[in-house]
Amino acid sequence: MDTHHYFKLYKPYGYISQFITNDKHARRKKFLGTLYDFPEGTMAVGRLDENSEGLLLLTTDGGFSHNISKGKKVEKEYYVQVDGMITSDAIKMLQQGLEISINGKNYQTKPCKATMIETPSIPPTSQRIRDDRHGPTSWIALILKEGKFRQVRKMTAAVGFPTLRLVRVRIGSYTIENMECGSVKKITPTNFL
Repeated sequence: MDTHHYFKLYKPYGYISQFITNDKHARRKKFLGTLYDFPEGTMAVGRLDENSEGLLLLTTDGGFSHNISKGKKVEKEYYVQVDGMITSDAIKMLQQGLEISINGKNYQTKPCKATMIETPSIPPTSQRIRDDRHGPTSWIALILKEGKFRQVRKMTAAVGFPTLRLVRVRIGSYTIENMECGSVKKITPTNFL
């Protein structure tokens, strides 16, 4: 009998993708454990940085976590609000892959799916985002099968359209559909085929 637990969480803006820290400078940060009473041994599957929001999977099952993070190349979909009206040339550059810096080393991103989208129907954020008085913004959808440190933000900046808001909306077959910011739902694990 499987005694592991599986959850999906709509991580709010401003939260760290961990439960505790030993860093005395980070003790005032907001951690996932304050959103729900997770069972002991629960870990985040991958991460979303503090300034990003959206779908985060959590589990007590290390094999499930490994499958998504390091094993199979699971699709992760993001809605990204960028500074300015993104161009078709910038979209093509994102699709083809481009060079970014990861830990001070050049990294060539893999080809991905990138499209312009209308303003998506997602929950409001607590993040302060400048309004159109300071220039236009636009939205794109990015689907990646990799997840380097701050990759999406680095990719949009590399094509000249810095990220203003970043929301992960899907990991494999799991989505944030019908979830509110900060909400947690129990899930059944899938094999992502």
